[in-house]
Amino acid sequence: MSQPYDVITMGRIGVDLYPLQTGVPLARVETFGKFLGGSATNVAVAAARLGRGAAVVTRTGRDAFGEYLHEALREFGVDDRWVTAVPGLPTPVTFCEIFPPDDFPLYFYRQPKAPDLELHVDELDLAAIGAARVFWTTGTGLCAEPSRSATLAALEHRAKSGTTVFDLDWRPMFWDSTARSAPDEARPYYAQAVAHATVAVGNLDECEIATGEREPYAAARALLAAGVELAVVKQGPKGVLAVHREGTTAEVPPVEVQVVNGLGAGDAFGGAMVHGLLAGWELERVMRYANAAGAIVASRLACSSAMPYPAEVEALLDGRAPGPEADPDPHPGPPHPDPHPEPRPERHPAPGGGTPGPVPGAAS
Repeated sequence: MSQPYDVITMGRIGVDLYPLQTGVPLARVETFGKFLGGSATNVAVAAARLGRGAAVVTRTGRDAFGEYLHEALREFGVDDRWVTAVPGLPTPVTFCEIFPPDDFPLYFYRQPKAPDLELHVDELDLAAIGAARVFWTTGTGLCAEPSRSATLAALEHRAKSGTTVFDLDWRPMFWDSTARSAPDEARPYYAQAVAHATVAVGNLDECEIATGEREPYAAARALLAAGVELAVVKQGPKGVLAVHREGTTAEVPPVEVQVVNGLGAGDAFGGAMVHGLLAGWELERVMRYANAAGAIVASRLACSSAMPYPAEVEALLDGRAPGPEADPDPHPGPPHPDPHPEPRPERHPAPGGGTPGPVPGAAS
């Protein structure tokens, strides 16, 4: 692009293999849909769907799934020039189970190491990152080297220019065993990242990891004190709280929807928030728009391919149905309940990856 990007995101990418049956344990699922996935990547897709020029900085394996992700990014209109392959590491795959309305365990396959954690400082296009109107990165990028140093270097290079968003994105299973058992050990890295950001966004669990505060207003104040201009605290069924350093506050309730799969709602929220901030909207309008975008994705099966277009968000805000999700797979058909359900077995989902929070809406 000759002009700076509207948004460059940096972080996770992978292939989502989601069941095309609801209410079925993973062991009994017979059909899956294949989708582009990864939080930072989904945010770029969400912004592109809303008309923004978007690119993502990440890495895949040098394999067929990596090729698929490049193809999907191009189809979604996201620039893939900074998506490179890591020889010897497989492209990550993520499975989930779908038990609406609020139970969606995730199972990450990122062994022996995810390629997106092999981002190196000397490989970053810091000029493009510095020029982007919005730069978005996540807490997952801090979980291991060399990604940790690359993430902090990119944030430092931005020097709070434009809008620099740090998505708190706490995924304890990606960190080493010490940080998983003692999350406070991750806080210094979060503090460094927040100090270079202008916007911080996260749910209550993530705010507690970053600041030690769980009460929404206290968490927002702590994030502002740490250096951001705008703190966005997602409160699940209570909606979303946004507090600006200048004193503006918006507390917006969630949008009621029939939940199909709550995963991806937060990424849609993020892409829509970026869109609203770039448009210069007042804070409450940004949060309402972002909530509606997230709610639409919560009402659909997939993440990336479920990201809404502007007319769909406006329709929901106007009280109209945004329209059905495109069929993710023309062969098996859309997700359907198991015709012969059995009692659910006792399960222990991957820590921190199971539930986006109670939905209606997308403020989780």
